[in-house]
Amino acid sequence: MSKLYSVSILILLLSLTTACELQAVKPWERSILAKPSMQLTADEVENALDEHIYFSKEASTGGQSIGGGGCGCN
Repeated sequence: MSKLYSVSILILLLSLTTACELQAVKPWERSILAKPSMQLTADEVENALDEHIYFSKEASTGGQSIGGGGCGCN
């Protein structure tokens, strides 16, 4: 029974990993993805202000990208 269970789990995992397929972006889709609204941070000024507010409230520099809270207990 355990061998059948192991084989079925292996088949399930293989089918799940092969179901995730990478597809190339078509040339006509690239213009849509290149729009500023599709970027992670569409507005650089707004992102800078958000980071400034965040690290000012948290009393740490870097805010989103650097670990630590400013107390020295990394």
